[in-house]
This record gives sequence, C-alpha cells and structure tokens, in this order.
Amino acid sequence: MLNFDTSTLGTFLKEKRRDYQPEMISYDYGTVESCADGIVRVAGLGRAEYGELLQFENDVYGIALDLGLNSVGAALLTRNESVRPGSPVQGTGRVADIGVGRELLGRIVDPIGRPLDGQPLHTRESRAVESPAPAIMDRAPVDTPMETGILAVDSMIPIGRGQRELIIGDRQTGKTSIALSAMVNQKDTGVICVYCAIGQKAASVANLVTTLSESGTLEHCVVVASTAADSAAMQYLAPYAACAVAEYFMHQGKDVLVVYDDLSKHAAAYRTMSLLLRRPSGREAYPGDVFYLHSRLLERAAHLSPELGGGSMTALPIIETMAGDISAYIPTNVISITDGQIFLESELFHSGVRPAVNVGLSVSRVGRAAQHPAMKAVSGSLRLEVAQYRDMAVFAQFGADVDAATKKLLDRGVRMTELLKQPKERILKLSDQTALLLSLRCDGLEKIPVAKMQSFVTELLPWLHEVHGEFMDSIDRSKKLPDDVSQSLRQAIDEFAARWEA
Repeated sequence: MLNFDTSTLGTFLKEKRRDYQPEMISYDYGTVESCADGIVRVAGLGRAEYGELLQFENDVYGIALDLGLNSVGAALLTRNESVRPGSPVQGTGRVADIGVGRELLGRIVDPIGRPLDGQPLHTRESRAVESPAPAIMDRAPVDTPMETGILAVDSMIPIGRGQRELIIGDRQTGKTSIALSAMVNQKDTGVICVYCAIGQKAASVANLVTTLSESGTLEHCVVVASTAADSAAMQYLAPYAACAVAEYFMHQGKDVLVVYDDLSKHAAAYRTMSLLLRRPSGREAYPGDVFYLHSRLLERAAHLSPELGGGSMTALPIIETMAGDISAYIPTNVISITDGQIFLESELFHSGVRPAVNVGLSVSRVGRAAQHPAMKAVSGSLRLEVAQYRDMAVFAQFGADVDAATKKLLDRGVRMTELLKQPKERILKLSDQTALLLSLRCDGLEKIPVAKMQSFVTELLPWLHEVHGEFMDSIDRSKKLPDDVSQSLRQAIDEFAARWEA
C-alpha cells in the first residue's frame, strides 16, 4: 500500500516546480565536489538558501543544509548512485514545500507531497515546510478540552486544544495507541487529525491507516509518512511537512490534532545528516542545535486569537526512552519544550495496567483549565488518590503489616486501578467517563469483586444509555453535571450494582 517508485521523484518535483514558477528564471550552477552516504558537497551556488531544493543530473533532487563560504552541503532526497563528482548542480530558487488543502483529507503522502496510496493528487496551494511560530500576541489561552476518549488521560492529565503534550515511554508500552485513540475520538468533533510517521516500518503505517479507515476516521485525517526505507533527509523533513499541512487548517479557523511518531527517530536522522556534513558533535553525538530542531517545530502549535480565526493546533509528540530513562538528552529537551507529558511505564504495562500511565511522572501544565465542568465535578482528587495508592502499594507488596485505614486505602486503590483500565478499542464519551467516576464514589461498588470490575463496567455503560439515556445525553450535550443529574445517576449506579451483585 505504501510502496512508491523512487525513480519518479525527479519527474514529480520537476513538474511541481514548473507549475509553481512557470516564468523565466535565471539559476546559479555549481559542480559536485564529492558525494558519499547521501551527502553531496557542491562548489559554487553562491546564492543558495538554507533548505533550497537543488537539482542534479538525471532529475535527482537534494536539499541544501550547509552553507559554506565556497561550497554548499546538501542531502539527497533519494538514495541515488548517479550523482558523481564533476556533474553540474542547478539551484531551483525554491525552498522545500508541500501541497496543502482539503484535497489531502483521507490521503497518505510523503514529506514532499507525493501520494503513497496509488491515487492521483492535485492540490491548489502549497506551504513552505518551515515557517515561523505564531507570536505571543497572536495566541489565545488554552481553555477548550481536546478529549482523547481515555479515562486515565481526560480525568488526570487533561489536554487542551493548542497544547503540546508529550507521550513518552519505552518501546511497546502503548504510546501510539494513546495517540490513535485520541485521533479516533475526534471523528464527530470536527477536529482534523494529521499523523506523521517518522522512520516507522511501512507495515506499521499500513496497519494504522487500516485502523483509521475501519473506524471511519481516515476521511478527516492526513497521514504524512517517511518510512525506515527513506533517506535521512526525508525523515528530517517529515514532521515539518506535517506541521505545514496542519497549519493550513489552523489558519482556516479549524482545530487540528497533529501526532509526531516519533521525534526520537527524527533526532537520530538529523544526527546522521549532521555527522555526515561534518558538523561539530556534542552530547551523545547530537549536534549543538538539536534543541532548536524540535523547539521550532513544537512552538508552531498554538491556539490562535479570535482576530486570526481562533483555530488551534494541538501537538502530541512521541519520544521513545531506553529502560525508562527520561533524563537522556532528547527526552529532557522535549520535556522542557512541551506543556506536560504522559509517561508510560513498562512495568505497569506488563502487569496488565493499560494504559500504563505513571501518574507521579505525568503532568499537564494546562491542567483543569482544559476540562469540561462535568469532568471537573467528578475527577476532583482522583489523581492524588491514585498517586497515594501507588506509593502505598510499594510498601504493601513486601508483606508489611498495615492498619485498617491503610487497608481500606489499598482496597480502594485496587478498584480505582481496575476502573481506569481501558482496552484500546474502547473509546469513552464524556458521559461514560463521568458515570464511571461517579460509580467510584458509590458504596455499592465496594462489594463488586475486583476480578469482575471490567465485566461490571462493560455492562454498566450500555445499561445507563438504555435506561437513563436522557441523563447521559444531557451531559454530552451541555458538558455539565447538574446536582439533580448527578444524584439520579448515583442512584441508578447503586441500583445496577446491587442487581449485578445479586
């Protein structure tokens, strides 16, 4: 599905350039001095710009990344052996850009806008992949929730529209699943989703596209993919291209959710190019500007002021850690840039707690300002209670004697943990989440065996929608939880728990 003949790259860019600037233009010419490992050193091209596309022989293209006094360093966009020393190089006068617009919805493209799904694609507008972030005075406060449909996230680590929330954790701990659930949950909200795959296996991207298609979400999504088979330059361009696509919709007044999966591979691709360009290396062999690499990307996420249309771009960057080490170079960089992080712990994941969110290390710096009134009313001290239980459980597992109050806290904590477990295919609406958190405060729930909590939840929610649908619909509609609705739902949950136990 994602296979693409790279030999057509030159033809694609040549046609795009002709359509973009059909008038007569004079170009600089240079000569290839050396070419190795996808990096070309070019003599001449005194007027080349940073990020400009360079055309080599046989319709091969590269991107200028190193501007010297007498030469230019460029990275080839495809692995091509036809570029040799002495061959001419032509400057195109055009910085790398990507086609944008509603024509991209439901499509899969690469970082320079070529379709990867086998269908023709014609866009009317284009945007440079790199552009300045909105100024402070152009931004509005983040105050509208970006609901993910995941109870543990929406109740304890809320995300707002325009926020940058990092998803961080070891390999195979459910990072992409959280982002995918958030995208699926936007199906009927009018939020446009952009998923950027950086260095992923083509099979993994194909599986994600299949999931989006089966859930009916793909028609509101754009997938920008640079797979592991692509060059380092293409992987480097991918997140900026995805951000440019999202910016188009943001400036149209739309709300956009963009997922970068993942920036660890993006940093590694940039390190590869920088070392081959002979730039000085620093900590962990990364170049000195690796912080700017990600900050200029993530700062483009914003909630625009009403004067600029009020659109928003919410960024969910993903970082992969090694053995849970969040103090490594790239994780600490991205943590300091973003407005909070969701830390997924492999120990929790393997013990069956999914999503494996570590409440102690996860935080949202926007916090309760990005929660609906109904969620504020029921989430209360949930985060504190879960954190206290996790700390207490560490001591209890050694068989230490505990008093009655501590035993009650541990028992409640086990039930909270079971209630927060959520299969990745189960997406919860606001009314569902509100009902589950209300059930946590019902005395009848304490009599439900812990092993049967998931079965209880699976049967409770359909019953509430069937018997008390007017209450559930009012919560989803108004986003509020009046006292009379809260009391009625509590009584209904107590009634169902008593019947279910019997």
